[in-house]
Amino acid sequence: MSDSGPRFERYVAIGDSSTEGLLDRDGAGGLRGWSFRLADRIAAAQDGGLLYANLAARGATTRGIAERQLARAVAMRPSLATVFSGTNDVLQRRFDVREFAADVLRLQRELRGCGATVLTFTLPDLSSLLPLARAIAPRIRAMNDAVRAARAVTGTRLVDFAALPLATDPRLWNEDRIHANPEGHARIAGALAEALGLPGSDGSWREPLPPRPRDGVVRAAARELRWGARHLVPWTAQALLARGADPRFAGRRPELAPV
Repeated sequence: MSDSGPRFERYVAIGDSSTEGLLDRDGAGGLRGWSFRLADRIAAAQDGGLLYANLAARGATTRGIAERQLARAVAMRPSLATVFSGTNDVLQRRFDVREFAADVLRLQRELRGCGATVLTFTLPDLSSLLPLARAIAPRIRAMNDAVRAARAVTGTRLVDFAALPLATDPRLWNEDRIHANPEGHARIAGALAEALGLPGSDGSWREPLPPRPRDGVVRAAARELRWGARHLVPWTAQALLARGADPRFAGRRPELAPV
């Protein structure tokens, strides 16, 4: 990192399955994800010297992150923190945007209060990827408004993916249409690196993918049937059972360690 730029000694990531890195395989049987990719970029930019922890857990709601991850993150005295949540909130049977907004403000405020540079981002409207998401589109808009309002108070840095058409290109998403695929994780890491002003970062993550041919009606219908069988039924069962994050899971990288 340049002499005039910030140097991050401790990076702590909190959040849900997106931050955990779900579905971004590292080629060795493990997971990577945008947070790990960002940590690699920071360490390379400043020639090492970065300690990194990832406390995120799949299934976590924003309230769960505040209750199970926040205090641990603050205790690590991060110089950089990323926080992203909300997907599990809007998929619940009940979504109270006021409670969500209070929890988001608490997360950002306490992380900023310990001296950290804090990064977050919005969730795109998934309706074009997932027709059933039209029912929760108002929740996503309200959630993003709450995140924007909190960052205006706390000074958190925001990447507003919801405002970018590229963010809903299906080629950046896993077939479940909820999690990013490896290229999507790489784009998120690139966006956050640019938000931090890392050397070598630029706007290339915004570049649209080449045009793709439209599927015919039969092929599109078959794809939707496959998706319903593989993903809709498990999601419905999970929502009915109201499962959250496993409280025994402390994160994929629960302690600060060198990158």
